[in-house]
Amino acid sequence: MSEQPDEATARTESGLTDDDFAPEWPDDDRPRIPRVAPEREALAAYLDHYRATIEMKCRGLSQEQARQRSMPPSTMSVHGLVRHLAGVERWWFQQNFERRDVPFLFFTTENPDLDFEPPPDADFEADLATWRAECAVSRAIVAAHDLDDTARPLDWVEDVDLRWLVLRMITEYAQHCGHLDLLREGVDGRTGA
Repeated sequence: MSEQPDEATARTESGLTDDDFAPEWPDDDRPRIPRVAPEREALAAYLDHYRATIEMKCRGLSQEQARQRSMPPSTMSVHGLVRHLAGVERWWFQQNFERRDVPFLFFTTENPDLDFEPPPDADFEADLATWRAECAVSRAIVAAHDLDDTARPLDWVEDVDLRWLVLRMITEYAQHCGHLDLLREGVDGRTGA
């Protein structure tokens, strides 16, 4: 029976040290992604890891810091990103996959930028709570369906399965976690993977 090297040995064998990797977020409490897992568990773990990254990197920001557009010329802010992701959760899982008759969260045809550009009276903590609630509903929808279950998204001409949708959301979150890394560094200098 061969023994697997521990992490310290593997790094020594590779020639890499901790300095060769991105710094870690000091209060990282995200759940670990399993290295070996069935498909459903692996997909859910990746998506929840990215959701936890959003949660972690929003921690400790004031209302003013969350609204700061810290990476000009981009007009994106942490607050706007949270609102956008809440809307994306609702759009894909409730409105498209389950075809629930629920209203858009922050989008209107008169002002389609209300998610990325929060109005002056928008409350960051309330919008974080809305995002968390949308994530909980999405998790329940995923749990209630097989990965092979299909739906036809609004205004599309082909079906998608739940597997596609979860992968689509992983991609969405991965992109925006990268944005959040830059935005948070611009706000207060905090960095870390």
